[in-house]
Amino acid sequence: MSPPAHPFEPVASLDLVELETRVLAQWADEDVFGQSLRNRHGHPEWVFYEGPPTANGRPGIHHVWARLFKDLYPRFHTMRGKHVVRKGGWDCHGLPVEVQVEKELGFSVKHEIEDYGIERFNAKCRASVQRYVEDWQSLTSRIGMWIDTADAYWTLSNEYIESVWWLFRKIWDAGAIYEGYKVVPYCGRCGTALSSHELGQPGAYREVTEPSVYVRFPLVDRDIDLLVWTTTPWTLVSNVGAAVGPDVSYVRVRDPAGGRDLVLGTDRVSAVLGEGVEVVGPVAAADLVGRRYERPFDWLPAEGDGWRVVAADFVTTDDGSGIVHLAPAFGEIDREVGEAEGLPMLNPVKLELIVDAWPRRIISVPVGAVFFACAIMGLMSLTTPPRSLLPTPPKTSTTGITL
Repeated sequence: MSPPAHPFEPVASLDLVELETRVLAQWADEDVFGQSLRNRHGHPEWVFYEGPPTANGRPGIHHVWARLFKDLYPRFHTMRGKHVVRKGGWDCHGLPVEVQVEKELGFSVKHEIEDYGIERFNAKCRASVQRYVEDWQSLTSRIGMWIDTADAYWTLSNEYIESVWWLFRKIWDAGAIYEGYKVVPYCGRCGTALSSHELGQPGAYREVTEPSVYVRFPLVDRDIDLLVWTTTPWTLVSNVGAAVGPDVSYVRVRDPAGGRDLVLGTDRVSAVLGEGVEVVGPVAAADLVGRRYERPFDWLPAEGDGWRVVAADFVTTDDGSGIVHLAPAFGEIDREVGEAEGLPMLNPVKLELIVDAWPRRIISVPVGAVFFACAIMGLMSLTTPPRSLLPTPPKTSTTGITL
């Protein structure tokens, strides 16, 4: 039996752009999107509110990728028989809007906004978020995404803001709201915490190299010092704990400089102190947990059950000394360990990034977002007891600094 004749004619030429334009025109003329909604009216709903883009900047090719994913799921659930009303939205809040207006006005510090007038500045921001709405609508239509942008919600509207407070009240009534701490990126210039999206803005983040140090934490009931490692020495002011690994092997060694014996991870002795160091004997991690030590700095009020050794699974001997300094105010892992162990929270850095509240009344130091760590380090260098810092060349680590 001979094969059936091919039902399709060969394609001589294919103009994809013309084809797409023709299909989009047909969808618009026949109101295909509207028909798909009317055909599912009365069916079970699958609610879709778009996670809104910010329309104060022109859309780019990378936005097409995200919007296609947003379009995929409503179409899928529509084909499964659901009634899916796609409500678009426009994000009018956040630093990207304010930073863009600041650049247009030539502002670089917060007080310039206040001098200009907050009401005038807000009006500029409101105008800015509507600047490229038509470009976004055009892109949305051109890529064939089905969503209602004509009746989009705006996050600056009172209706939207009131809905957020309504939701917050519901969560409060359910008993799911509590007051606590969370470590987040912070911009001292703007006076606000930063979201991951805001941290990704140009100029918001850069890498700097800072010294890491080994510090003695003298135990109060034994004649030995913990050799503690930190890549953020400026947070030693806020130290409240020292973490050891429950499965890490520790030893007591003689101090090459002649001071009190030191305790550190067995696998780190030669890397930290060099070859030929005398090992006195093993020290079990369990024997260290719960022991108290002298604070490296007593500038802040000593309140709470802190300055003791705790066990933490994240501690390893891949680097450092095998004993890690904990400052819950400046590290999310530190905060989690501190919360689990009931350690206090010490944060001397104010919202304006002012280093303050020293009991010794050294000075209140106003500093920029990059330099407040340097300010604390400078004060530490003036007051550090000679025995605290081990005379070993410091290593360096690369960390991020918000600008």
